[in-house]
Amino acid sequence: METAPPRALPTALASALAFGSSGAVLVLEIVALRLVGPYVGVTLQVSSSVIGISLAAIAYGAWLGGRLADQFDPRMLLAPALILGAIGTAVTLPLVRWGGELLRGGAAPAVLLLAALAVFLPAFVLSAIPPMVVKLQLSSLREAGTVVGRLSSIGTLGAITATLGTGFVFVAAMPSSAIVLSLAVLLALGGLVLGWWLRRDETHPRLPGSPRFRSVIATIGLVGAGMGAISPTPCDVETAYHCARVEADPDNPGGRTLMLNAAPHSYVDLDDPRHLEFEYVQWIGAVADVLRPAGAPIDALHIGGGGFTVPNYLRATRPGSDQLVLELDGGLVDLDRRKLGLVTGPDLRVRIGDARVGVSERPAEAYDLVVGDAFGHQVVPWHLATREMATEIARTLRADGIYAQNVIDYPPDRLIRAELATVAAAFPDVALIAPADALAGEVGSNFVIVAARGPLPLAALGERLAQVEKPVKLLSGADLTTYIGGARVLTDDYAPVDQLLPS
Repeated sequence: METAPPRALPTALASALAFGSSGAVLVLEIVALRLVGPYVGVTLQVSSSVIGISLAAIAYGAWLGGRLADQFDPRMLLAPALILGAIGTAVTLPLVRWGGELLRGGAAPAVLLLAALAVFLPAFVLSAIPPMVVKLQLSSLREAGTVVGRLSSIGTLGAITATLGTGFVFVAAMPSSAIVLSLAVLLALGGLVLGWWLRRDETHPRLPGSPRFRSVIATIGLVGAGMGAISPTPCDVETAYHCARVEADPDNPGGRTLMLNAAPHSYVDLDDPRHLEFEYVQWIGAVADVLRPAGAPIDALHIGGGGFTVPNYLRATRPGSDQLVLELDGGLVDLDRRKLGLVTGPDLRVRIGDARVGVSERPAEAYDLVVGDAFGHQVVPWHLATREMATEIARTLRADGIYAQNVIDYPPDRLIRAELATVAAAFPDVALIAPADALAGEVGSNFVIVAARGPLPLAALGERLAQVEKPVKLLSGADLTTYIGGARVLTDDYAPVDQLLPS
């Protein structure tokens, strides 16, 4: 006698399970990028790793869910799958927070392993749910296309809703840890309610495992959630884009270092805005010093705010200057106001938003100085590193204005050479400031590209650079052409900046 197929779930419940489980996976995927960022950075490789691990979890989870649905009554498995997904979500935080301390850096194996710790387990379990729901809803092969198509569509809508909701709402409103723990609670509650509802049906099979086993599983989930809540976090504040904290300088009472995603980003002296601690900032300060006579006000545009070190330096050394800072992260600006003494006003304004859009909105020939110091971890965001962007910057500069761009690179220096070629495609006169050992390809370093529509004041700049703390070289002319070599110009169509920076 043929066994009757499992009874179908109500359509609304089946749709809710497909929608919710798929949406939960995408919430985890997006939040995983923020969880791993403080330890391995936020680069194309990190994003690719998280997405790839998530897709692998979805693929293997769907395969396993289908196999289990063919071997057991899926009604017996749905509630445990939600609860196991909740447990996997809860233990994500301690796994990443403690594992991240051991896997710091950008090495590919560390990135992949940390991405797996952040998303694989819960995504794998939750992805097993849709195939089980499909199996329960199939009453005949005639309806297979309709049922699979409907539930697949609903699952995709759940993923889209979760993606938009997380990116636009949750990340801006809640810390990542709160998002993860809230999701774990919702999944656990969903599993408990679903289990209670299904048990009302006398024909529903008993849940797998003994009461003791289920108690152990529940304990693991509670312990994981507790460890996640108390696990160490590298952030003072989690903005929409960064894990940020401010560290005091033990050697300088007024010194503060702004850390973004575990990397030092800016140094601010609360007592002396003329104090420039980082070497590359000293070089940019030297460019600003020779741009106009000492003390004369200038109009300056800053691409990236960070700790607002250079804007405050210009405010102190050139009173009356008009400055606009294009900063993507409004939460970072708020942190600067609270902990780094930032005071904005008519002379120092901030536009929150993408710098590429902000530059395109600036009038032509409006600025004496443009400073490019925007970074995603250790690399300039690709759309700010192209010939098209450099052309826009050149448009905003006055005939005797100067563009100074900070770039970080390591041997064999492919990124800085490509960016020099790119800037040279938009500006007639280009020079490079860097330590001699960095130019020789011996060490990694900051490099500052200096460019102008007219002749650069190289003699004055060389004299001013001779006054900085550590020796530095100013490369220009034929020497710069030789250094660039055959580097390819980066464009909006081709700008692999992450791949040019060694891992």
